[in-house]
Amino acid sequence: MTLQHTPAAARTPGGDGVAGNDALEMRIHERLLQDLDLRQLDRLPEDERRQQVQSAVTSILAELAPGVAGVTKEMIVKNVVNDSIGLGPLQPLLDNPDISEIMINAPDKVFIEENGKLYLSDVRFRDVNHIRRIADRIVQPLGRRLDESSPLVDARLADGSRVNITIPPISPESPSITIRKFQTDRFGISDYLRLGVMTPEVAGFLRAAVIAKANIVISGGTGSGKTTMLNAISTFISNDERLISIEDPIEIQLRQTHVIKLEARPAGVGGVGEVTQGDLVKNALRMRPDRIVVGECRREEAFDMLQAMNTGHDGSLTTLHANSPRDAVARIENMVMMAGFDLPILAIRQQIASAVNLFLQLTRLQDGSRRLVNVTECLGMEGDTVTLQDIFVFDNQGPDADGKIQGELVSTGIRAQFADKFPQFGVTAEWSDEFIEQPQAAAKIGL
Repeated sequence: MTLQHTPAAARTPGGDGVAGNDALEMRIHERLLQDLDLRQLDRLPEDERRQQVQSAVTSILAELAPGVAGVTKEMIVKNVVNDSIGLGPLQPLLDNPDISEIMINAPDKVFIEENGKLYLSDVRFRDVNHIRRIADRIVQPLGRRLDESSPLVDARLADGSRVNITIPPISPESPSITIRKFQTDRFGISDYLRLGVMTPEVAGFLRAAVIAKANIVISGGTGSGKTTMLNAISTFISNDERLISIEDPIEIQLRQTHVIKLEARPAGVGGVGEVTQGDLVKNALRMRPDRIVVGECRREEAFDMLQAMNTGHDGSLTTLHANSPRDAVARIENMVMMAGFDLPILAIRQQIASAVNLFLQLTRLQDGSRRLVNVTECLGMEGDTVTLQDIFVFDNQGPDADGKIQGELVSTGIRAQFADKFPQFGVTAEWSDEFIEQPQAAAKIGL
């Protein structure tokens, strides 16, 4: 559901581009391009570059409209500066730490996500050409093309934020820009415990499972918190293991010392030079990894990930889009088949059953909160079906008076078969706060 108001934290004074000032701002911008070489300014530090442009804009405004003062003057200067060296109306939204996602559908339809809910922002673009100009400014430093022959770009900004851009003819009415902001404040196990997303019992089980090298698939819908969960449980990995992360684009924040990050690359000019996640998984197997972490399985890398899990690379982690653990199994099957591997469905299921130990299912509830709703063990095969059993499930007790969903993960009373491995690694499922956010020391196992 999209709310038709904007919360105070998301309001951007002057961001709506008051119609009466649009023409003046355009005149100032045109004059600025004549007076300053903005490309030369790119060589300066950010603060100095912004200061010079702001000074020039203030002088031009005083010349063209000497009567403008106060809040209106500040707004015009800020808008023109952002339009000249920033990302225009997007800049205040990018600078606002409370906003997690920005979606531009049209000049007058700029949506934001805050605290798991969508709002129609008061930010406006002048027209579709204004959006296109900002889109070009985004892709220019990335070395990517944005034209009729390449009307879609999926990339990563310098700060780690993910950006997707479409232009006509793909989106015929208006260019669209979607930005998922990179979260610098890491959300960890302590936060999950504080918010009730996990109980100490669940946290203890997951810690033991990670240390005991369970292969874990984290599934959920878009924006359900899959990468956040992966980051959180990855802190339980030993600090002296060699980790290789594979992503498109990079989002995982591994804290261990011995980490190599690999990032997929799209085809360049002429359609050559593509490096897929599948290519990177195959290459990672030659890099002596202790664990492989794939940010999100989408295509043929699902099969390569299963192969890695089945060939001694226990403790690997990945995420994928699915609405339940059972759907996650079907999703992996479909990805393997769509990648063109000529395998019978039974063989694919046997690969899944022998590779995956746990599914962690996340969902975004009606109140916008992201919750872990299933911790499910993969037991193996029964006939031609992959057998699953829930270890913990979310007991949804419905909304309270404020509309917040109440409930917690509760044990089903079933002991995980994988827990038989815990003693081998010197761990139990007991939880202690001393475990929080610290990569675990490697268990020394006698052979």
